[in-house]
Amino acid sequence: MKRLAKQIRQVGLVANAEKPGAVELAQRLAKAVEHSGRRILVDAATGQLMRKSLPTLPSIDDLARRTDLILVLGGDGTILRAAREVAGLGTPLLGVNAGNLGFLTAISPRDAVRALKRLWNGEFDIEERSLLEGVVAPAGTTRPILALNDFVVARGLTSRLIELEVLVHGELLTRYRCDGLIVSSPTGSTAYSLAAGGAIVSPDAEVLMLTPICPHTLSIRPVVVSLDAEVDVRLVSTRQVATLAADGQQHVDLGAGDRVRIARSRRTVRLVRLNGHNFFSTLRQKFGWSGSND
Repeated sequence: MKRLAKQIRQVGLVANAEKPGAVELAQRLAKAVEHSGRRILVDAATGQLMRKSLPTLPSIDDLARRTDLILVLGGDGTILRAAREVAGLGTPLLGVNAGNLGFLTAISPRDAVRALKRLWNGEFDIEERSLLEGVVAPAGTTRPILALNDFVVARGLTSRLIELEVLVHGELLTRYRCDGLIVSSPTGSTAYSLAAGGAIVSPDAEVLMLTPICPHTLSIRPVVVSLDAEVDVRLVSTRQVATLAADGQQHVDLGAGDRVRIARSRRTVRLVRLNGHNFFSTLRQKFGWSGSND
């Protein structure tokens, strides 16, 4: 990646103002980027947060069009938002964890400046991550909703179960009576799906996970299907409402008979992985598994 590292001349910076220490960390990284001879640009929200005179663009997707790399400071939620905004533009993201668990933002604040030096030396790889698209009918969104981690169809504010009919490639899988259903990408296997009893999946696996939330029937278990499958989820319940959530950040209300079609998107997002920071070492570190030296 030496050649690619030399092409990184303009660096974008996105920071989550809600995270403790985000301002100080953003300032340190901006200074480190400028000292390397590269230009730093920020989105409008980050520029306001830093209160420093830096080249500022209105949004993250504008930033992606003008930079060779974007540093994302925050938790996984911050990088999920950034990933949807830069989808298909090809600008790689490097996450710095200013949150809690942080599977997508694996660089710690104390290692952030060292991580930049390794980046300039070409000590990294680029991972291509698949996005999912969800389309609602007949309620009708005018365009697909994107998600990097997952789509969740879940019951509304009442405590009653909902009934969902699920088809895979047009063939009936089953009807779930449950609190909801998670359709997760490989990237999202360590998020809500894991909390609901789903398996941990390597991010390069070509699969989708269908994980029910509190199913009424004990024989119901998570199901793994091809990443290229089309998954249709229909709200069968006639007196219940439900919600479709994309990465827990975008929400669409569903009524009786509404159907959500979820499939692999043609758009992808590129994530930077420093050498030595692979998926399995992150698992060992984050979960404190035996054998971890991290």
